[in-house]
Amino acid sequence: MRQHGIVAKCRRPYKRTTCRNPRLPVAPNVLDRQFAASHPNQKWVVDITYIATAQGWLYLAIVLDLYSRQVVGWSMQPRMTTDLVAAALRMALLRRCPSPGLLHHSDQGSQYASHEYQRLLAAHGIQVSMSRVGNCYDNAVVESFFATLKAECIDRRFATREEARAVIFDYIEVWYNRRRRHSTLGYLSPVDFEQLHACDTIRVC
Repeated sequence: MRQHGIVAKCRRPYKRTTCRNPRLPVAPNVLDRQFAASHPNQKWVVDITYIATAQGWLYLAIVLDLYSRQVVGWSMQPRMTTDLVAAALRMALLRRCPSPGLLHHSDQGSQYASHEYQRLLAAHGIQVSMSRVGNCYDNAVVESFFATLKAECIDRRFATREEARAVIFDYIEVWYNRRRRHSTLGYLSPVDFEQLHACDTIRVC
């Protein structure tokens, strides 16, 4: 390895993103690891991850549709607040206009369990599901997305949060949603998969 200039890739610094508030209500795990969906806007999974920059952490919240694995909403902010996850959800709602009954699955983090976020879900008739404590497999698809994002996109420490925002935006909107092929989708991109299957159930706002 030394002769050929090969070095091991170092583990990135770990930062916990799930902080549960015991005073906030918790929903049952309705999704129950049933990650298949028969049509768009049937099941959305959400989560938060973090990206290191020289200016400090940048937090990324996403909303992913299990039907096509498309990231339908996202938000990036320097603080891990309810506003971060609410902004990602509002983007998804504006883009997709889901009918009442959509299943929304998250962890038990205080951002998702907050009264403000739960009111936003209730206002759109969205059913709530939450993972069990400390069980990452209950939200495996979105965890897999974050692992892919960090392996394919984040290969360095960004100098600024704005640099990180630009790179991650390009990865999600230009590469992942429109060009990256998925074995679960017959090696189509999320956008191509939905177009191929004539997803007329996606409402246009």
